[in-house]
Amino acid sequence: MSSFAILMSILAALLLGAMSPGPSFVLVSRTAVLTSRRAGLAAALGMGVGGALFSGLALLGLNALLLRVEWLYLLLKLAGGLYLVYLGIRIWRGARQPLAVADDTPTPMAASALRAFLLALATQLSNPKTAVVYGSIFAALLPARPETWMIVALPLSTLAIEAGWYAVVVLAFSASRPRAVYIGWKSSVDRAAGGVMMLLGLRLLLEGFRSRAV
Repeated sequence: MSSFAILMSILAALLLGAMSPGPSFVLVSRTAVLTSRRAGLAAALGMGVGGALFSGLALLGLNALLLRVEWLYLLLKLAGGLYLVYLGIRIWRGARQPLAVADDTPTPMAASALRAFLLALATQLSNPKTAVVYGSIFAALLPARPETWMIVALPLSTLAIEAGWYAVVVLAFSASRPRAVYIGWKSSVDRAAGGVMMLLGLRLLLEGFRSRAV
């Protein structure tokens, strides 16, 4: 198999992983509906940057380190789980708050976009299993001695895939019809989103405690 074909197979696997529902999807879609399309696209970029960082770290062998140093993996799992639970509680508690209309002045828009980017980046980096998944895909599909251009292309391609997929999500959820549905059902939707976040965080915490007990 050629190097280009190998790269395409890796990118296909990463795209399927990005498209699977999880905290990233919940955060980006909610940002697109609740804030603005610009903030949603900033969140999509944050997901892409986080994916690129995990991709680069996986290439450097972080996944092998996490699997070998069990206490570090456990610590990152617990920290990530606590962060997702905290984020879920915040969303749940804000369910009854009225929808704030974004200001049209440039400074608040820039601030909300930066906040959305940082929040998305933190959410993407909160799950250390992503680095292990990336490392497993790379170990299974990459040749023993990949060409230099592939090593450079993988993090950049990961950024494009993650940011591109979530940009599609933003464009879909920032349209007028989804926004109108959200406004009408804000309390229920926010509670559902907060509940999903908390459950995903609790799942990460339980996995950490179970691995410690074994």
